[in-house]
Amino acid sequence: MAKKNHSLTSEFILLGFADHPELKILLFWVFFAIYLITMVGNVGLVGLICMEHHLHTPMYIFLGNLAVMDSCCSCAITPKILENLFSEDRMISLYECMTQFYFLCLAETADCFLLAAMAYDRYVAICSPLQYHIMMSKKLCIQMTIGTFITSNLHSMIHVGLLLRLTFCRSNRIDHFFCDILPLYRLSCTDPYINELIIYIFSMPIQIFTIATVLISYICILFTVFKMKSKEGRGKALSTCASHFLSVSIFYICLLMYIRPLEEGDKDIPVAIFYTILIPLLNPFIYSLRNKEVKNALKKVMRNYNILKQTSSSMVN
Repeated sequence: MAKKNHSLTSEFILLGFADHPELKILLFWVFFAIYLITMVGNVGLVGLICMEHHLHTPMYIFLGNLAVMDSCCSCAITPKILENLFSEDRMISLYECMTQFYFLCLAETADCFLLAAMAYDRYVAICSPLQYHIMMSKKLCIQMTIGTFITSNLHSMIHVGLLLRLTFCRSNRIDHFFCDILPLYRLSCTDPYINELIIYIFSMPIQIFTIATVLISYICILFTVFKMKSKEGRGKALSTCASHFLSVSIFYICLLMYIRPLEEGDKDIPVAIFYTILIPLLNPFIYSLRNKEVKNALKKVMRNYNILKQTSSSMVN
């Protein structure tokens, strides 16, 4: 018995939605539809930004990278949910678990920096429009993007490296639909004190820095907008920020709700569904439906496609 209690776990069971077996078919089709729309929306947005030269500006470069990270987040989480809905054992190996968490952490960290960079871009565009091309040069934009991915990769690798130092012998049942850091701490026989300390040393400063950047940028934007004498100018300035403000508000509200101290159990699952599955779904639509440049670029691509199709048909005939 003692031997059994101290045997190390190399595989986990993701309980996820196991409490609702009668809903598994409905959940499968709902999550499959969300996954399909998410991938089409985000990959389509990246393709549109790459094809249209007038979208090769800092704001759209950051938006394209955000779409890549949203796709990464969706690919890390949703396929495993779909598999587990019809799986008998719902197993995930330790290294699969670490890989899943690595890509999730990478995507969420990069999202924080990219949303902050987009907020700074809007601040420069509205508060210093004459200096925009100097303050938001192509070189700075590339440096910020590369810095985002290097920092996000390092942040993910640190957490995964520290998770691998833990030994899991209490149970192999994760009360979640993916390998998240807090449920893994609950299963650890090793004291996760160092891991928790690293969250405060690395993760909290990232959150504070990015949230502060967004807040300061928007406070400056509001001051500038209220100083504008033209009502039309005020409306135009606010409309350029509306999509980003909506996206950043949803993201940080969900993230802050999720990283609060959590009780045992699945009370964090609804929030996790929102920030790992629904936010990647919503972002392409938030930035496309309210954005004239994206809509015009999409119409142009569709026109060119129709012309190409008609030309091909006439050549065949």
